[in-house]
Amino acid sequence: MKLKFKKSATSTPSRTLARKGFFREWGDAILFAVVAATLIRWATFEAYVIPTPSMEGSLLVGDYLFVSKLHYGPRTPKTPLQVPLTHQTIWGTNIPSYSDAIQLKQYRLPGFSEVKRGDVVVFNFPPEEEHPVDLRTNYIKRCIGVAGDTISIRDMKAYINGEPAPVPEKIQFSYYLQSESAISPKEFLKYNIADPYTAMGGYAVYTTEATAKTLEALPYIKRVEVIKDTAGYADPAIFPFVPSQYKWNKDNFGPLYIPKKGVTIKLDSATIPLYEMVIRRYEGNENVEVQGNTLTIGGKPQTQYTFKQNYYFMMGDNRHNSADSRYWGFVPEDHIVGKAVLIWMSSDPNGGVSGKIRWNRIFKIIE
Repeated sequence: MKLKFKKSATSTPSRTLARKGFFREWGDAILFAVVAATLIRWATFEAYVIPTPSMEGSLLVGDYLFVSKLHYGPRTPKTPLQVPLTHQTIWGTNIPSYSDAIQLKQYRLPGFSEVKRGDVVVFNFPPEEEHPVDLRTNYIKRCIGVAGDTISIRDMKAYINGEPAPVPEKIQFSYYLQSESAISPKEFLKYNIADPYTAMGGYAVYTTEATAKTLEALPYIKRVEVIKDTAGYADPAIFPFVPSQYKWNKDNFGPLYIPKKGVTIKLDSATIPLYEMVIRRYEGNENVEVQGNTLTIGGKPQTQYTFKQNYYFMMGDNRHNSADSRYWGFVPEDHIVGKAVLIWMSSDPNGGVSGKIRWNRIFKIIE
């Protein structure tokens, strides 16, 4: 038996839905696209471009990257009052794109990996205090040491826990070239050298050891030698900026212990210069002061300190042309943005019209 539905006496005639107006349709579409792009950018992958040569020859100026937030886990926003799809300023202006009136506690969602030695990592620049943590300038370097490691550099070679660290395939240093005649910028470009400068009657260049040997074999090159700092020379620009106590330079550095969450260290004249910045800037402590060989927190002298988060030591593959942890210290875990995984496009700023695109670098996995 079939059931029949009677029309109610109080029922009203059916209505057709009114069609959205043109501008409302486009407004809804744009809003959806912005929300979707913001979520994708925050939680999965974000695009970046390499602006400086600090990672050459592994990553080149003009490389466009995808950076994975999935590897280490995305961070919850610390600064929620921000124009979507911006970083520090509104596109094409110097107008701030955010307000720091509200600052939330930051958490990291689970990822499927931890930061490992050798990873190419994007992070917020730690010493930059004019912006909130999540809006500080993005840097990209290679992780040389992780929390709990002890790093040292001897004669340009890095060591982790006393063992030689893996060497990036295209690591670069600075070399002095003495030539019989002037060398044109176009000639240098044949050897992927884009920024030579005159020095001591010759040229100083950043390049790989293999390329340096190739240049040395050229008939018009008289001499090629690496430019390096000698052991015992104390560079005041090198962390921890106490040349009288730590005679370190970019080529001879450490040993230096990298702080690990939960590890307690003794605070004395030897350790306070190394870890005072960490304790004062990155650990959430208030009223941190150093008076002679004593560190105080809230007016109370401290004889030891237990770290609240992990830290990392980052260096550029262009070792003599990179502002990195040798110059400003450790990278806190809450500053880590993501792992660089893929070059999706590459544009050579010196390539001209015909050679602008580096076709051999498109969709190249970053190692």
